[in-house]
Amino acid sequence: MPTIYDVAREAGVSAATVSRVLNGATTVDPAMVARVLTAVRELGYRPNAVARNLRRSRTTLWAVIISDIGNPFFTAMVRGIEDVAQREGYSVVLCNSDEDPVKEETYVAAALSEQMAGVIISSSGSVKAAKTLTGSPVPVVAVDRELPRAVVDTVVVDNEAGARTATEHLLAAGYRRVACITGPEGVSTADLRLRGYTEAMRSSAPAEPVIVRTDFREQGGYDAMASLLSSPEPPDAVFVANNLMTVGALRCLAEREVAVPGRMGLVGFDEIPWADLVHPSLTTVTQPTYELGRTAARLLVDRIATPAAKPARIVLSAELHPRRSSSR
Repeated sequence: MPTIYDVAREAGVSAATVSRVLNGATTVDPAMVARVLTAVRELGYRPNAVARNLRRSRTTLWAVIISDIGNPFFTAMVRGIEDVAQREGYSVVLCNSDEDPVKEETYVAAALSEQMAGVIISSSGSVKAAKTLTGSPVPVVAVDRELPRAVVDTVVVDNEAGARTATEHLLAAGYRRVACITGPEGVSTADLRLRGYTEAMRSSAPAEPVIVRTDFREQGGYDAMASLLSSPEPPDAVFVANNLMTVGALRCLAEREVAVPGRMGLVGFDEIPWADLVHPSLTTVTQPTYELGRTAARLLVDRIATPAAKPARIVLSAELHPRRSSSR
């Protein structure tokens, strides 16, 4: 395997010059840079990553901490992150907190101890993890969910507007007792989607808001729908605040032979790949998941380059896709 000294000899420069070129120094004569890069290419030289990271006090790895690896929402988002990371010379380490704040805290500690170049996190709501991250010099970007009690670079969708539009859509279709199944208190996506639903109900609906909080999981959606159906005055429609809970709610309705959209209208937040294939087809609020990831990665690249810059906050739009499940 060729060494830096082989490259220096081939290019006719010193090993120190080769090192400066490979580390991006701008003070090297362009002709020397060209000779060094030609020698690197012809010899197939690969820098020693361990030594380089020791000099930098940082790896070329990003920790991407997501809240549920079983949720297909995160697939396209992580792809967007990875595509940018690869182009910028970074690799991605994927960590699944599993909606568990303690597990999230463990991954944050690991990212810092391993001197990751940056962290992109979709928080499960741990204030301790957020405090640990913001108290470190490692660049941090929050994606999909706000980082609790922290001001960092953030990219989210307009959850409140998306939920409000979904609820108004059900009311306009003729449903009156519209309920909301949302996630845990303190998780920004759950709280903001609930706020959008509540605003729409209080401004347009003849009935009071009906709210069930659960855990953003399929079984949570099933149990929440079961409790709504068992109530003295069951709703005639429901807005469900994420895709996995929507699947659980639909399973409960199917098992109990509740006709959708006849007896129960339904809108879910997050697109589901088979939304057009089921009967009836499923109305959803769609997020630009790939763009969320890509934007978060660009924010991290910029933060690494300019650590002292003011934190940016980017809000992307969500779009309602009306289908049969919400049409009487």
